[in-house]
Amino acid sequence: MTEPLFTLLTVLVGLLLRLGLPLGITALIVWLLRKLDARWQAEARRQAVPALTAPVVPCWVARHCPEALRARCPAYARPDVPCWQLFRDARGHLKPMCLGCEVFRQAPAPALTRSALKTFGVSETPKVCRGEPT
Repeated sequence: MTEPLFTLLTVLVGLLLRLGLPLGITALIVWLLRKLDARWQAEARRQAVPALTAPVVPCWVARHCPEALRARCPAYARPDVPCWQLFRDARGHLKPMCLGCEVFRQAPAPALTRSALKTFGVSETPKVCRGEPT
């Protein structure tokens, strides 16, 4: 009578080790990853970066654009967006006229760029941010 009971107990312990232990470890890993994700989400909310805003002085004022040119200008129609964002080429690159423009060069760099540079250990500002050709 004890031998079948011992065999059943051996099978149950084997199943527990074979199935239960991996499931338990997986559940523990999932729980730890969720805690880590919640911590990272909270940290990201604390370090929220303000959205890129248009310069204080609009480009049409700084460049003294005549009223006829303003009427056709996409930047004049969208004063809430930085003008250089509206004048990108087909590949999404900034045009040379924007890179040399004082409105673009005097605009504050977004905080995201600075923190991303620190995160990746880059000590120098990328050439595109300085207005140099790539």
